[in-house]
Amino acid sequence: MRRLIYFVLAFVIWILLTWPFVEGKIDGQVVIAGFIASAFVSIMFHEILPKEHHIFVSPVRIFWFLVYMPVFFYYVVMANLDVVYRALHPKMPIKPGIVKIKTTLKTESAITALANSITLTPGTLTVDLTDDGFLYIHWIYVKSDDVEQATKHIAQRFEWFLKKIFE
Repeated sequence: MRRLIYFVLAFVIWILLTWPFVEGKIDGQVVIAGFIASAFVSIMFHEILPKEHHIFVSPVRIFWFLVYMPVFFYYVVMANLDVVYRALHPKMPIKPGIVKIKTTLKTESAITALANSITLTPGTLTVDLTDDGFLYIHWIYVKSDDVEQATKHIAQRFEWFLKKIFE
């Protein structure tokens, strides 16, 4: 079942990225190549993909993912503006450091998505992850060394959505 879900997901992504429909015709070579590539990926790499494969077929989770994307995009844009301000400011107001945050997420997929969301947001970078739910984050402007306050500033805005999507 996992392989089938990953095959369909990979094939849909292939079709959306290549869009083989030109002037009312379908480019068969592109579709066949996508079919073969998707089959290969789903057979060979299903072991490294998330074990929580049911998340890809739940309409509620898909809804929350679609809600999460604009929220995530908003925070990425705001972080970009903040980094640009700090880079262009004559005194370059930065206070870099590594802070420890605590996540309440339980599944590997959710924690991975949180770490990636943090890393993709300019000004923060996930450096390490411990087995007991702590993440070490390099932060361009450390506002607090306290675990709870740092978690509130960095991760809490993403965790609520990621719980809805992955848990």
